[in-house]
Amino acid sequence: MRGTQDKDTGYTTVLKLLQNMTEKGIVQRDESERTHVYEAALSETRTQRDLLRDLMDRAFGGSAMTVVAQALTMKRASAEELAEIRRLLDAHEKRGK
Repeated sequence: MRGTQDKDTGYTTVLKLLQNMTEKGIVQRDESERTHVYEAALSETRTQRDLLRDLMDRAFGGSAMTVVAQALTMKRASAEELAEIRRLLDAHEKRGK
């Protein structure tokens, strides 16, 4: 909470939010010290996968193709990004055979 807390947001409000997030398994609290130290409970990759899975189901009817098509229309991909996407698709296709 150090340095990033908006002046209008009270300490107890932020603490309650972090307590709720702890109960849901989103963050973990280190109780070895008197101060409250929180950290992410899940890795960035795991969080991205969980969020994308939920978004795919809710907004895209579970369609990976629709998600990829929408992502590519939102922001122009560089030649390097497109090459990496092709490589990932090729690797995924080989695993499926």
